[in-house]
This record gives sequence, C-alpha cells and structure tokens, in this order.
Amino acid sequence: MVRVVLPGPLRSYNGGEATLVVEGAPPATVGDLLDALRRRHASVYACICTERHQVRPHVNIFVGSEDIRWAGGLEAPIPAGSEVVILPSVSGG
Repeated sequence: MVRVVLPGPLRSYNGGEATLVVEGAPPATVGDLLDALRRRHASVYACICTERHQVRPHVNIFVGSEDIRWAGGLEAPIPAGSEVVILPSVSGG
C-alpha cells in the first residue's frame, strides 16, 4: 500500500479527501503510481501531469522526504509503505 497526500487545492478533484490509498501491489516507481492515478483518479492526474505523461513544471512530488527531481524523476523508486506527497508550487506577491 502507498499513501498519496494531496494538498488543499487538489482535494477538490478527489471529493475533498486529503489522501489517496493505492491498494494492491505497490507501484514500483513514481511513473507506475501516476499510471494508477490516471486510471483511478483521472481529474487528480490531469492536475499533476501533462498529456505527455510528464509532471507539470509547477508540481513537486516527494517520496518520503526525497524530491523525485533528484531521485530519478518518473523512475524514482517507491518503497512499499511509502508516503508520496504531491505539492503544486505556490507563487504570487
């Protein structure tokens, strides 16, 4: 099982839930996790990824405390029982 933590702005696409649980065989990589999200939670996936299955530039994904940008990107491994946090960047003045 892998838990995916969603911040407030993404919860509206998931019925207000703060976490998604990916049951069954845990996804081996972030790319596998995103594929599972695309199948089960398409509206959340659309906020995270482009049509080319790339993480949007303003979205940060962490496996535990590791930013996937420095841990292999979509090939970053997800150990069983991990918590994945998805954070859209916040900007403004």
